[in-house]
This record gives sequence, C-alpha cells and structure tokens, in this order.
Amino acid sequence: MRKLFMALLAAISISASAQIQEPEAPQLEYALQLKVTLGEAYGIDKTQHGRRTVIPITGGTFEGKGLKGTIVNGGADYQLNTEGRTELEAIYCIKTDDGIYIHVRNRGIIANGKDADGKPSFYFRAAPQFEAPADSKYGWLNNSLFVCAPSFQSDFKGIVLNVWRIK
Repeated sequence: MRKLFMALLAAISISASAQIQEPEAPQLEYALQLKVTLGEAYGIDKTQHGRRTVIPITGGTFEGKGLKGTIVNGGADYQLNTEGRTELEAIYCIKTDDGIYIHVRNRGIIANGKDADGKPSFYFRAAPQFEAPADSKYGWLNNSLFVCAPSFQSDFKGIVLNVWRIK
C-alpha cells in the first residue's frame, strides 16, 4: 500500500510540474535610434582569444523620445571573432542637442550558423548601457535595461541601431 501511495504521489507531482504556466514576458518600449558612422576596421589575427577587430566610431546622430543629438567621434567597437560568432563591445559617447554628454557601452553577440532545419541563420542583438548625469532630464537612462537590434539601410554608410527599453 505504501508503494502505491508513493507512486501516486510521484505521478501527481510530475503532473503538477508539467502544468506550471509561463510567466508574462517583460514588455519593450521603443527608446531611440542611433545612426553610427564608422571608420576603417583593423584587426589583430590569432590572439589567444581569437581574432580581435577594432572598428572606429567616427560620429553619427541619434533620436528618440525626448532626446536627440550627435554621436561623438572617438569611440570604437571592439570585436572578438571566433568561428561563426562575434562578441562585440562598443564604447563611445553621445551628445544631446542641449549639450549633455552621455557615455554608452554596448555589449552584444553576432552569430552566424544554421537553425534546427539546417537553414542559414543570423543573430545580432546587444544591450546598451547609458551613463547620463543623474540630475539631468536624461537620468532615466541610468535606471533601465535596454536591448538593441540593427537595421540595415543601403543609403547609410554605417550601422543603424534601434533601441528598446525593457519595461
């Protein structure tokens, strides 16, 4: 009888765990678009971590809800390339139209591969972090997480990043 009870209890717990409902996902809110101009890339082959590529950030513009301005020349996108995968870390500053500087550090992944059906796949996502003066109207950028994805525009020589705030 005890074995039957234990078997029944195990079956109930397996059934209960299979019925756990997936929680609601966080919502995204569009924040801004960055149009980043780039200089000539250079690289260091065969480091202990893979190929290192550096892409200078030479300028550009950005615009979003309540913010607009330019991208400051002098940053760079530092990429570490291995077979089919690139880790990126772009470090640069932006300047709002009213003269406020904001530091940006954007880390992400670019992956080329094949999906479950063997078809080619491309994945490019990143998570920018902003450091704005806390006492400015841009202080809200310090207290949120963001994700971004590129969009490709044939008429723009650079990269266009669309950025969303995770609500």
